[in-house]
Amino acid sequence: MTSLSPQDQVQEQLEHHEAEHPDHRMFGLATFLVADAMTFAGFFAAYLTFKAVNPLLPGAIYELELPLPTLNTILLLVSSATFHRAGVNLRKGCNERCRAWLLGTAVLGLAFLVSQMVEYFTLPFGLADNLYASTFYALTGFHGLHVTLGALMILIVWWQCRTPSGRVSASNHFPLEAAELYWHFVDGIWVILFVILYLI
Repeated sequence: MTSLSPQDQVQEQLEHHEAEHPDHRMFGLATFLVADAMTFAGFFAAYLTFKAVNPLLPGAIYELELPLPTLNTILLLVSSATFHRAGVNLRKGCNERCRAWLLGTAVLGLAFLVSQMVEYFTLPFGLADNLYASTFYALTGFHGLHVTLGALMILIVWWQCRTPSGRVSASNHFPLEAAELYWHFVDGIWVILFVILYLI
């Protein structure tokens, strides 16, 4: 019988442990995101209901400019692609390239937040003007909070994968996968939000 090398023994022990104790962390995250999506669905329903009930009420609904929201959409879609590239490079063991892509993703997320703040300062209505305005700020603000948290996650992962043997590495990439799934979720919510608020 051929004896296993120490490395093979460790790998066998890990496989045995995973077989006995399957990893449900990603399922837990997916469950959280589904629940989070229900909150956004409530906001969307409130906005669409108000818009359907008050189509002719003067001053109830404002025409929104498209340039900044379109820029924001491009920023987030590109950031999803850069985050994907970060994951690909981490799995290949290219930590420096992974960190560069992560940093680029975080910068795109922060650029989105800056652009959103610029839009807030140029809108023709305030938070308390009417129900439409309140719903608009609640929706975009809640999404902006998600982008802020996502950018913080990205920077944490960026810091943790600074060495090949760091907390986030080719052999332990769950933190990056979790942050990436969350970021794609945030991007997907923005696309829906963009269509509902700015195009419909």
